[in-house]
Amino acid sequence: MQSPTYLHDLLVSTLFTEGLDHDPDLWSLGFSAIWIKGVDLGVLAQAFSLDLATRTLCHLSEFLDHHIHDGSLWVAEAGGWTGIMPARSDDAFLLSLTVGGRQALSLSMDINGHDNFKYAQDGRMVVSFSPLRPNPMYGDDPHALDHLMDGLRFEISGDDVLENRVEEDESISSALALIGRITETDIATDWFQAQHSRIGSTG
Repeated sequence: MQSPTYLHDLLVSTLFTEGLDHDPDLWSLGFSAIWIKGVDLGVLAQAFSLDLATRTLCHLSEFLDHHIHDGSLWVAEAGGWTGIMPARSDDAFLLSLTVGGRQALSLSMDINGHDNFKYAQDGRMVVSFSPLRPNPMYGDDPHALDHLMDGLRFEISGDDVLENRVEEDESISSALALIGRITETDIATDWFQAQHSRIGSTG
């Protein structure tokens, strides 16, 4: 049986290799990733200022060191979706990517303790919430993903909860699991552990 924090722990252990950080965490990194469906890489190259001529095979475990040195992005493709990391997560940019029937997912965390999950489709924000404090949810249809949330636990427990607590790492694991369910892919095998690409920027 997998730990409830498995996906979070796998992402951290894959991203942060020895020598990069003594005490690594996604919050201090400023983690941000986007998954997009319905658009080809050529169009995304323009939106993200990617230089496709620099495309090189790269595992996620090799990526962070390259990004620190040259600002390249990790670009992965699985199940008809394209994942990009790191990526802007502001609403206006996310919505612009989805015009014309496209879909986009975003998960971000920052050093100030802000965390956001967003699902946009066809130029509108369908669902937006904080994985650590998901009530209330926002968007045009804030309960559109409820049918995919069975077994997931987001709301971190208060000090009064002593048993079966939900901690931050489990909440982020739940957000990653939700992305896997929406994209109908295996987050661990198809994304974190598979070889994809790193691509330099034209900017």
